[in-house]
Amino acid sequence: MKELKLMKGNEALAEAAIRAGCDAYFGYPITPQSEVLEYLSQDATKRTGMVVLQAESEVAAINMIYGAAGTGKKVMTTSSSPGISLMQEGISYIACAELPCLLANVVRGGPGLGTIQPSQGDYFQAVKGGGHGDYKLIVLAPSTVQEMVDFVRLGFELAFKYRNPVMILADGALGQMMEKVELFEQQPRTFELLPWATTGKLNSRERHFITSLHMQPDKMEEINIHLQTKYKLIEKQEIRFEEFMCEDAEYVLTAFGLVARVCQKAAILAREKGIKVGVFRPKTLFPFPINEIAKLASKVKGILDVEMNAGQMVEDVRLAVNGKIPVEFHGRMGGIVPSPEEILQKIEEKFVGELV
Repeated sequence: MKELKLMKGNEALAEAAIRAGCDAYFGYPITPQSEVLEYLSQDATKRTGMVVLQAESEVAAINMIYGAAGTGKKVMTTSSSPGISLMQEGISYIACAELPCLLANVVRGGPGLGTIQPSQGDYFQAVKGGGHGDYKLIVLAPSTVQEMVDFVRLGFELAFKYRNPVMILADGALGQMMEKVELFEQQPRTFELLPWATTGKLNSRERHFITSLHMQPDKMEEINIHLQTKYKLIEKQEIRFEEFMCEDAEYVLTAFGLVARVCQKAAILAREKGIKVGVFRPKTLFPFPINEIAKLASKVKGILDVEMNAGQMVEDVRLAVNGKIPVEFHGRMGGIVPSPEEILQKIEEKFVGELV
């Protein structure tokens, strides 16, 4: 049966991992996501036999993920910004080796060690490929604790469907806040032997080689072409987004994650003052809903992109709009969450003059 609970975001994510039949978690504690490892270490192993291990570092954790993913198991790690930075080499290896796994980044303010307060400053790192080479992660951006739960199950599904790493890009506030969540029923762990996995048992099959090292340039180019073809398929099939009061909107706020919820309140306040504002929220940051934003640009007068960074997703919004209408930006940094009132003020500053 489905279960209703009041849960902190990090703990809800961990509970969802258990219920999704995750086979193993390898991670290292870092604020503001340390509760994930703490929660899993309590009784995940007793409940499902799931392996839970605190690695000696983030570098060790991602390479444990690499090895375990190669056996075809559901594996997962979580961290926060500096920790994810340490994992980039391993993530690039995993992407090239085409191994499914789930990663979660509960973002904190930076650059550097920064602050433990919430941020969205890791958009470029997640979406553009923070490691070396031409690779892509599928990136899911939750805006509620409920989506922290839902995107775990979805993340595993997409990871195995495309044999590709999937990242949940949340922020420190979502990891720490408590909300009502509906938990899905416990899914059994599967012991199916996948046809590409390294199982150690040959029997009559050929040996399986999983590697990201290919010394011959023609072979490396062949693999890159294959990967780019896969990414184009993902772009075609897996775009997810949400629209809020966009039907009659004259102006649109674009935002992802927690900030999109703040923007919804700002849109309501704007409409109370006679300014028709809607909100467009990408749920997938890769694949990015380029065509959907382009369609909006043909119907509205302007877009204000709002983020907790110096301006990252706004570049993709501007590419989608392609100069058709003005795209303005409002960002807060250092762990500050913008308020609905300040977003409304920015709407008035940027666009209200056009209504007079």
